[in-house]
Amino acid sequence: MTTFLAVVLLQAIGHVHSGSKPVPHATVRVLNTDIEVTTDSAGTFALPGSGYQLYVTAPGYASQITTATDIDLKPSVIQLGEVVVTADKREQDARELPLSVATLDARDVEAARLWEAEDLRTLVPNLYAASPGDGRNVITIRGITSATSYDPAVTTYIDGVGAMTLDTYIPNLFDIDRIEVLKGPQGTLYGRNAMGGVINIVTRPPVGYARGFAEASFGNYGLQRYTAGVSTPFTKGLSLSAAILYESRNGYYTNDYDNTNYDAQHRFGGNYSLRWRINPRWSVEANLKHLENRNHGAFPLDATPEMALATPYHVDQDANTLMIDNTLNASITAKYTGRGLTFSTQTAYASNNRYYRQPIDGDFSPADAVSIVNNYGKPWNKVRNVSEELRLGNTGGGPWTWTTGVYGFYRDVPNKQGTHFGRDAALVGSPDTNYTIVNTSNLYGAGLAAYGQATRALAHGWSVTAGLRYDYEHDYERVSGQYVPDGGAGFTTQPDTSASASYGAFSPMVAIGKQIKRTNLYARYARGYRTGGLTAISGDPTQPPLYPYKPEYSSNWELGAKGRYFKDRVEVNAAVFYCLMNDVQVPTLELPAGVTVIRNAGRMTSRGVDGDVSALLARGLQLTYSLGVTHATFDRLDLSENGASEDLKGKRQVFTPDMTSSAILQYTVRFGLFAAHARAEWSYVGRQYFDLANTVEQSSYQVLNGGVGVGYKDFTLDGWTRNLTHTKYIAYAYDFGAAHLGDPCTYGVTLRWAGRL
Repeated sequence: MTTFLAVVLLQAIGHVHSGSKPVPHATVRVLNTDIEVTTDSAGTFALPGSGYQLYVTAPGYASQITTATDIDLKPSVIQLGEVVVTADKREQDARELPLSVATLDARDVEAARLWEAEDLRTLVPNLYAASPGDGRNVITIRGITSATSYDPAVTTYIDGVGAMTLDTYIPNLFDIDRIEVLKGPQGTLYGRNAMGGVINIVTRPPVGYARGFAEASFGNYGLQRYTAGVSTPFTKGLSLSAAILYESRNGYYTNDYDNTNYDAQHRFGGNYSLRWRINPRWSVEANLKHLENRNHGAFPLDATPEMALATPYHVDQDANTLMIDNTLNASITAKYTGRGLTFSTQTAYASNNRYYRQPIDGDFSPADAVSIVNNYGKPWNKVRNVSEELRLGNTGGGPWTWTTGVYGFYRDVPNKQGTHFGRDAALVGSPDTNYTIVNTSNLYGAGLAAYGQATRALAHGWSVTAGLRYDYEHDYERVSGQYVPDGGAGFTTQPDTSASASYGAFSPMVAIGKQIKRTNLYARYARGYRTGGLTAISGDPTQPPLYPYKPEYSSNWELGAKGRYFKDRVEVNAAVFYCLMNDVQVPTLELPAGVTVIRNAGRMTSRGVDGDVSALLARGLQLTYSLGVTHATFDRLDLSENGASEDLKGKRQVFTPDMTSSAILQYTVRFGLFAAHARAEWSYVGRQYFDLANTVEQSSYQVLNGGVGVGYKDFTLDGWTRNLTHTKYIAYAYDFGAAHLGDPCTYGVTLRWAGRL
């Protein structure tokens, strides 16, 4: 009896309603904990303890962040929902952050049909993303770009695990809870390679009640896409979630060389989590993600942009093959929430094995000139990373909010790649034919970091945030090279050579915030960096192997404003920024060697503005408009190649449109258990360049997307189309001119069910 009374006294009883109507099956989550409950048929819920900050969501209602237990939800057709983010590695209201952040919740992801991270470029201002067709996205935020380097300048995190290179993150989006795009350097909390920003992807966690979803999509080009998932408790304190993806389509391209379909793709992926709530304070979660990608023609490129636009979605390549691309991410996270303190530890492992079953075309022409070989079996071309992070912070509620932690990693990158020169090798300047240059490298890297960040709330709506991080990294690499004639014995061209390099970097941040009624103003300074490294074997005789290049640094100043007005029917976010980059790393793909060489070659300034407005114009009618303008130019850019030097001062940064803009108009109407909606999307991408000399360019273009749908209870049926105007544009190009088009017009239908089990 005593135990029963103690439990009752420790419980907080709450009620979720909309006006006088109770809201059953609403989700009530305690921020910065694993505690999550749902309301019963009367809209009532119970929580262990009290004094929590809650995040309350329900289908058809605007989400709400509150400390109250009597919660009045408004229909989403008359009020915009509030958004929770983890940008500061703690859950909080997005409006409280002194930085520019774009957020998309699960409903946004589904409405926009975001199936790949690349699709974010149509929704987030001053963000551009594209790949040459192999799924390795170059991502640019505000003029800071990953370009063709395998050390990204914008880091992607999935459920707290960062992708150290372009190889080890999973670009396909399914089972998504929310996506956060943090703009500007985030080095203080996220460390290496977050100098342009961070894309933080959070998948749906296991919950304490049974729910599920299933979705099937069919479209032109033979598209079939199926996703399904379930989350359920199966014993006291234990809950499981599992989601799977299967996707296939015919290629967008035709290979005129043999009149076959090109770039047909098949993907299978999964996201599995097991959470154990040991008690109200401790929890442990294990997560496993994987993606198996099979691409029949991974690089659908034409030799020049002119050829790509003259014969759209046609290539003429003599070497076609299957790309096998397997990625695995696993993590174990333990969390403790005590009185005033939180503690977490996360151990993560990531691996990727990518190879071409047969040689792949390297000259993008029908000539037997250059092809790339990398199917050398185990252990080659399998990237492995292991990381560990320990984090300690307070639970907030007072004038101070702080987080501190340590981070470490180890990586192993064995690479073996051959460049084969065929009977037509003279076309690319080779003095010989029918041979392969085989380059081998083994990279081992390790790093440690310590960081801390604190916010102090002051009087009259003022706040100050400051943070500092120090990263140290050590790399060791061995390389060798061989000349192997077809059918003959090879000989050494580069003896086994090894070298090491160490780098350290401080990443400070300071921000000042001021709240004036419903508007939050902030000023922010932050420094970020992209790690240094060692060059590969170069085809340039002036570039020795394993020549070290230094880290790249960015310093960013930003002023911004955020606010919600007219009874939460209008939300505005705006920022101006000025960024200086020193020791700019310039990656150059050298042909015919087919290797990327990186040099510190300059200094760049990027300045601009970005912002967005969301407004409910009438009941159920929402307009979202975003605008980004970036002017990123090199103040100094000296390139040296084959003994010659070229001054490119004043040239524009690559993969950086001078303007991005989008407008989304969606109308939703509800009739009892029925609903209907219509959606129109317009996006504009300004002029951009793909080479440092600014000779390979794409002028501005516009794309229209749209869709209509109906719903009944937990079911929805949508018809959709993308690139309705059949716009032809270069989405990706190498600095030597090979170009890849953006996707053609696609259309299809999607049937979805999501609800409680």
